[in-house]
Amino acid sequence: MKLKTHKAISAALLSGMLLVSGCRLLPDTASVAPAQKGCQSGEMQVQTTLYFGLNRPAGPAISDAEWKAFLDDEVTPRFNEGLTVFDAKGQWLGRNGLITRENSKALMLIHGPERERDVEALRALYTSRFAQESVMRVDAPVCVAF
Repeated sequence: MKLKTHKAISAALLSGMLLVSGCRLLPDTASVAPAQKGCQSGEMQVQTTLYFGLNRPAGPAISDAEWKAFLDDEVTPRFNEGLTVFDAKGQWLGRNGLITRENSKALMLIHGPERERDVEALRALYTSRFAQESVMRVDAPVCVAF
């Protein structure tokens, strides 16, 4: 009986020590550095990428000349500090089960939050002028330095 009790106590002590030592393996929350706010170099800006489809629901695709005119007349005056345009290929699975592909333009803008109206104006102008359902917008905070 004494031996069984001794083994039970030893097992309980060993289990307790393992539990306690296992808990110590967890990082001390006081030593974990908080997330850095702001930028270590440069300044905080917003990176907005707009995706402009080049197909019309009815009618011919938006031509290079039409895209360049939109870029020159609407985009560049609003973002005269600079911008980047990428050729893109959009693809999605329609409700009918068919894959749809569309040539697109991705427009990357780096700007401050005060330019929100300009970004939204571009989306509204493009959807109206070229009979589009929407212009996809993706925003991310970025640190910018030159």
